[in-house]
Amino acid sequence: MASDTMTSSEYIRHHLQNLTFGQHHDGSWGLAHDAAEAADMGFWSINVDTMGMSILLGVVMMWFFRGVAKKAHAGVPTGAQNFAEWIIDFINDSVRGSFSGKNDMIAPLAFTIFIWVFLMNLMDLLPIDFVPEVAKFTGATVFGMDPHSVFFKVVPSTDPNATFGMAFGVFALVIFYSIKMKGFGGFIGELTLQPFGKWGMPFNIFLEGIGLIAKPISLSLRLFGNMYAGEMIFILIAIMYGAGLVLGSFGGLLQVGWAIFHILIITLQAFIFMTLTIVYLDMAHQEHH
Repeated sequence: MASDTMTSSEYIRHHLQNLTFGQHHDGSWGLAHDAAEAADMGFWSINVDTMGMSILLGVVMMWFFRGVAKKAHAGVPTGAQNFAEWIIDFINDSVRGSFSGKNDMIAPLAFTIFIWVFLMNLMDLLPIDFVPEVAKFTGATVFGMDPHSVFFKVVPSTDPNATFGMAFGVFALVIFYSIKMKGFGGFIGELTLQPFGKWGMPFNIFLEGIGLIAKPISLSLRLFGNMYAGEMIFILIAIMYGAGLVLGSFGGLLQVGWAIFHILIITLQAFIFMTLTIVYLDMAHQEHH
């Protein structure tokens, strides 16, 4: 719930600020105390909350499916095995429907992307103040930090650093397989000779270059924009709790309704990220003649 000592704008800024570690102006390394200080830390700063939650959710994903795989058997399946098999069948059907080439890496990659992105998005359904308050209490009691300078964004996909990082990973694979399947000359030829032939080379480079660059941008910004907007709505609803009984009650109804609708959004965004990855890699495996 919004703190009584905070204005609405301060509450919003606090919840949208990452816990950032980097180098201060005096050369020392530490956590940023506000957004301006985090921005001054530059490129080599790290959003600790984004990294921590991403790694934690990745470990949870691997732990769960590794446990299911170790206990899998041909008899009557457990609920966990049923769930895992359903997810795997769903991923395999998606790959068969969108990928026309032959590459044994695509299905495991699609599986990892879908589950990992879904878990990141799922954090948006946690109570908006729960994890930040736990982080504030831990920072103050364990590390002796000023509780007002302890920030924690629990949803990694609301951080463009995370979404661009994943998108650039996919983009690197697209470039790698484009060169592997077509050769370096074929890859350059596709950029320079498609679609207007050698006489339209400047236009070809411009159009194909835009299309190539648009792949990671579309992947990252679509996920970030949708999740950031969803998080912002949760924050605005939380502000209503401090505006009296009537608005607080109405805010509770809004929160339940938005959370139910948001389940569709977090699943859809994970599916879109996975599907676009499969499609882009399929395009990388195709040769144009």
